[in-house]
Amino acid sequence: MNTEVENKNGSANGVSNESPNRSLEKRHNGRLYNAVKDNASYGSYEMVQEIATYLLGRTTIRPQCGIICGTGLSYLADQLTEVDRFDYETIPHFPVSTVAGHVGRLVFGYLAGVPVLCMQGRFHYYEGYSLAKCSMPVRVMRLVGCTHLIATNAAGGINSSFRIGDVMLIRDHINLMGFAGNSPLLGPNDERFGPRFLGMAKAYDPQLLQVARDLVRLDLHGLQGILREGVYCCVGGPNFETVAEGQLLKLFGVDAIGMSTVHEIITARHCGMTCFAFSLITNMCTMSYDEDEEHCHETIVGVGRQLESRVGELVQRVVSFIGTETNDREKRAK
Repeated sequence: MNTEVENKNGSANGVSNESPNRSLEKRHNGRLYNAVKDNASYGSYEMVQEIATYLLGRTTIRPQCGIICGTGLSYLADQLTEVDRFDYETIPHFPVSTVAGHVGRLVFGYLAGVPVLCMQGRFHYYEGYSLAKCSMPVRVMRLVGCTHLIATNAAGGINSSFRIGDVMLIRDHINLMGFAGNSPLLGPNDERFGPRFLGMAKAYDPQLLQVARDLVRLDLHGLQGILREGVYCCVGGPNFETVAEGQLLKLFGVDAIGMSTVHEIITARHCGMTCFAFSLITNMCTMSYDEDEEHCHETIVGVGRQLESRVGELVQRVVSFIGTETNDREKRAK
């Protein structure tokens, strides 16, 4: 197991609950390692800028939009043209994804003629990473030039009208981990990224949501019967929810549950990015003790792959709109 992950197990947001003394120090790559000090320094503006400089020095592409490919959706990055690929393990300071279905690379390229940066595999809190580390790549996207973020994920449906294979546009979220004080913005704030306090009332851009609705209504007829809209909730995982937990979240107004996205959107909004996200409903949550629990990660990945082409077309069309809007805005500014 990765030493960094081992040292952060049993911690809150990657910070050990032990007293800050010598008991925190462990051997890591031949040096003493202090978990509290390491977490406080990780993801600084200087570190993220170093990563961005490394990447920009090795590609001529200057992306306008960042795309996070969720479980089973790596296909999106395969649609890019004129690509430059960077495996996570080759990028300075970058974590490494340990989850099946997540390839583990950044891909620069063009989608629908628009320069984009795809994150082919994300990082999860249940892997032992802090939320700040999970969402750090979003800040990298911002510093290489991305003004927009499209996040995708696999989610379990709570809304009884949903079916496996549905696509849910996320219009809002419930930050359940945030209720417990666990945030990607925990710790000192660097104004170069964004403000100390930020509003989240319109975290998911209303204009892009309407663009997606119109695209499906007018052009993308293959999505008409499966398009949904709702509230997403992120839980820590990696276990699926109990029946009681599912029933509680249903009372909260949650339509789908996953283990990602919320902290990425918070980080993106913190640094001024415009956000759009959707979930693939890859399983239905077990909402009764009379039901058999049949959740399987391999099945979840498989559902994502079955919907690749239809979902890919939606992303391409939204990216095309973002590119046109961005170019028009730049022309007006000149």
